[in-house]
Amino acid sequence: MATEATVADAASKPGMPQLDFSTFPNQIFWLVVTIVVIYLVLSRVALPRIGAVLAERAGTITNDLAAAEDLKQRAVEAEEAYNKALAEARAEAQKIAAETKASIQADLDKELAKADAEIAARAAESEKAIAEIRDSAVESVKTVATETAAELVSALGGKADDKAVAAAIAEQMKG
Repeated sequence: MATEATVADAASKPGMPQLDFSTFPNQIFWLVVTIVVIYLVLSRVALPRIGAVLAERAGTITNDLAAAEDLKQRAVEAEEAYNKALAEARAEAQKIAAETKASIQADLDKELAKADAEIAARAAESEKAIAEIRDSAVESVKTVATETAAELVSALGGKADDKAVAAAIAEQMKG
């Protein structure tokens, strides 16, 4: 039975103390005190620190963006300088290649002219030697023909006249 009385007393009392109208003035006082303390802590301590951090971050971001823009500009200038130097180097390489080609061509032309002159001189010597060999061959043929004709005429029973044999051989050699 004692438990029944305890349950009945608990049922007759209000349930939540926040909803008890007799404690509202006390709760409102502490609510106002708590809000004022929170406001003072936030306005004097937390918000200035947060504002300083945000301002510092904004300054850092602004400085980083300015530095990035500066570095980007430098990179563009460096790329332009690189491209210009590359173009100049290519032009210089082409110039050197053209000069070297012209020099080699001049040397080649000089050597070709020298070789042509040497070939022409050797060809002239060869023609001269061939002409001498031909002349000597013609003389040898004349000598052999003269001797052979004289022997044939003697073998046939005649007397060979040297002038007549030489004239006959000269006539045959002409044409």
